[in-house]
Amino acid sequence: MRIFAAKTTVSAHCDLPCGVYDPAQARIEAESVKAIQEKYQGNEDPTFRARAVQIKEQRSELVKHHLEVLWSDYFKTPHFEKYPQLHTLFNDAVKAAGAGGTKASNDPATGQQLLDLIGEIDKIFWETKQA
Repeated sequence: MRIFAAKTTVSAHCDLPCGVYDPAQARIEAESVKAIQEKYQGNEDPTFRARAVQIKEQRSELVKHHLEVLWSDYFKTPHFEKYPQLHTLFNDAVKAAGAGGTKASNDPATGQQLLDLIGEIDKIFWETKQA
C-alpha cells in the first residue's frame, strides 16, 4: 500500500483553475440592468416596459448567481480573514440585485449602487489574484 501513498500533500485554492472566476460576469449583467432601467425611463410604451422589466429581473438574477458563485467558490477563509468586510459586501451586493434592489426598481440609481458594490468586490478580487 505504500506504493500508492501520497508522497506530497497539495492544497488547491479553488476547484478549477482560477481563471474561471471573475467579477466581470456580474458587472456585465449589472451594466445591462442599469441600461434597461435607463431605457425603461425613456419609453412610455407599456409593452416595451413590460419586456424591459422581465429582462431586467432575469439579468438581476444572473448578477446574484455570479456573485454567489464567486463568494462560495473563489473566496476562501484566508480572504475573509484579510478582508473582514467581504461577507457584508457580498450580502449587500446580492440584496442590491434582489427583490429590494434592482429587481424591484426601475430607477437607474439602484443599478449604479449595484455596480458600485460589484466594483468594491472587483477591487478585492484583483488584490487576491496578486497574492
